[in-house]
Amino acid sequence: MRLSGVRIGFGLTGSHCTIAEVLPEMEKLIKEGAEVFPILSPAVAGTDTRFNRAKEVLAQVRALAGREPWLKLTEVEPIGPEKKLDIMVVAPCTGTTLARLAMGLSDTPVTLACKAHWRNERPVVAAIATNDGLGGTFQHLAALFNRKFFFVVPFRQDNPVEKPKSLVSKMDLLPATVEAALRGCQLQPVLLGS
Repeated sequence: MRLSGVRIGFGLTGSHCTIAEVLPEMEKLIKEGAEVFPILSPAVAGTDTRFNRAKEVLAQVRALAGREPWLKLTEVEPIGPEKKLDIMVVAPCTGTTLARLAMGLSDTPVTLACKAHWRNERPVVAAIATNDGLGGTFQHLAALFNRKFFFVVPFRQDNPVEKPKSLVSKMDLLPATVEAALRGCQLQPVLLGS
């Protein structure tokens, strides 16, 4: 098991249409021996959408990780001082979350978990899922690329004709990206063809 003993904070943010693609990748990390600590944004923990119901997502995450997800700022704050994690994953990572991270905002459990983790100079991996990645969000993504200990799951435009500014990571590359980030490397290529 390649990730035996690795402690992964796993933040899920509100790209509700992508959660179904992300949960199997969380399961793969667990099967590789990782200990996963799920962290849910308020949008995921409390919003029912046409893609999923909040209670069902909570139940799936709880069953996969074998523990209660962290939903409050007070639950994630100790990540920094107690060095609870080896790596932090945000998947899916919305444009709003990218903006918060780029600006140093820590007003959600996921963004505070990242900030608390970064203070220990440990890696954060983002699996992008945003309809505005080549629009207003692009400046935040560019700023994060210049930040030490920030890595992305390789991504592409998911529908260049109908949604030309939309970006989405290839979620099945999440485990390989985590392994590379733990070695301090960015999985390449970052930009994938359509």
